Amino acid sequence: QARLVESGGGVVQSGGSLRLSCAASGFTFSIYIMSWYRQAPGKERELVATITSAGGSTNYADSVEGRFTISRDNAKNTVYLQMNNLKPEDTAVYYCNAGGPLLGPPYAFWGQGTQVTVSS
Repeated sequence: QARLVESGGGVVQSGGSLRLSCAASGFTFSIYIMSWYRQAPGKERELVATITSAGGSTNYADSVEGRFTISRDNAKNTVYLQMNNLKPEDTAVYYCNAGGPLLGPPYAFWGQGTQVTVSS
């Protein structure tokens, strides 16, 4: 059974850093485009960052460009999101996604989310 498990969220002061991890199992991780999304209270879920299957290309939302870095380790079936210079507006539940937002299993999967709270 496919599974994505996020970790690394928490409470941090403005300007601080966090590193999120997403461990995948039950599917061939190395062939999937991986993404991080986030959803703040009262707002729609938004794409934060995407990385191609081999890690050769990444893409970021304008709001996080230059502050966040997405990476992956296909040997460990894990994707990461390094978040630096965090701002209060980065507060949200962060979700890991495999395969894109439009399809469901077995073509795409979501994690359960991890809370990130940035205090001012």
